[in-house]
Amino acid sequence: MKKIAILSTLFIGVLAWAQGIKFEEGNFASILAKAKKENKLIFVDAYASWCGPCKLMVKNIFPLKTVGDYYNSHFINAKIDMEKGEGIELAKKYNVKAFPTYLFIDGNGEAIHRTLGYVEEKDFIQFAMDANDPSKRLTSLKQQFEKGEKDPAFLKNLAELTIYNDAEFAEKVLNRYFQVKPTMDEEDAQLLISGIQTTDSPLYKIFQDKKADIVKLFPDDRYDRFNQNFQMSTITKKAYNPDTKTWDDQYFITEAQKLVSKENAEKLLKKLKASRALKNKDIALYEKLTLEVYQDYSKAGSNELNSAAWNFFENVSNKTSLEKAVAWAQESVKKGESYANTDTLANLYNKIGDKKNAKLWAEKSIELAKSEGQDSSDTEKLLKSL
Repeated sequence: MKKIAILSTLFIGVLAWAQGIKFEEGNFASILAKAKKENKLIFVDAYASWCGPCKLMVKNIFPLKTVGDYYNSHFINAKIDMEKGEGIELAKKYNVKAFPTYLFIDGNGEAIHRTLGYVEEKDFIQFAMDANDPSKRLTSLKQQFEKGEKDPAFLKNLAELTIYNDAEFAEKVLNRYFQVKPTMDEEDAQLLISGIQTTDSPLYKIFQDKKADIVKLFPDDRYDRFNQNFQMSTITKKAYNPDTKTWDDQYFITEAQKLVSKENAEKLLKKLKASRALKNKDIALYEKLTLEVYQDYSKAGSNELNSAAWNFFENVSNKTSLEKAVAWAQESVKKGESYANTDTLANLYNKIGDKKNAKLWAEKSIELAKSEGQDSSDTEKLLKSL
């Protein structure tokens, strides 16, 4: 009986190994070397620990046998957190700005194909097949565009592939797309809005020219809000000098007041400075500015407060400041409980040493995750540690 049990365990282990994507261990250099030696592409799941769609891919798509069969036989697979260790430099090198991003990289380290977001099984396999077909890779698609390809379906696909990592190129693609496609549906409008960086963009003129079509697709005053956001983005870009990492406060406040009140302009500038400080890893400045922004947080939205509280959990160590973040998370939960904000609250309580409340909110978070269909594995780990 013992022998049969051992064989059964081994058999189950083989089945488990055969199903789903097998990700390589080791650093990126060793993965690159293996890919070159075996003449294979590297598939990289470029993720972040906080990313919901990333966790859903791990839960729903990566474990599938059909997915594993194709990816394991054709690629060297790697999972890399883009906000930790060598992932930070890889994110810069491959211009990863949204999560999850999926990269296909050759043995020389060149990214030849990519996409992003939650992808269903069939599309995820098709995307991998495209990466293996030189005529369907992003590098080839860009060449076709430069030769003058005007097929709307081709242009839309290319814009979607590049909009979050090569905004300047995507802008050119979308400009051509809207020239050859006179009608606009909601998906087109969303694509157009995503592609506009500033009011200097040629896409902004399309946004203005297509106003009559866009207002039919979105309720209430969303067109005006989009327009204000584009104008504010333009002001922000002109107010910040990335070379010297300095702000022209007077210019920003003067121009922003044409759109919002002085009080709101000043608060927005602090938020922008805090966000930039966090990006520059100037945690002390980020902490100081964020505490000022949320001195009165009663009018802030639930998602905004949860985001600020989570950033404090990840980056701030001062207990007094963390207690402020607990208050933000509590207010976020008060305005509407979700898996995300209850998880934030549980983690913050744990970080300040309040194990009792950490346990209470971790349990609540896991319960909400089940009802929302979310992956609660990280929260479950927290609960086990308490």
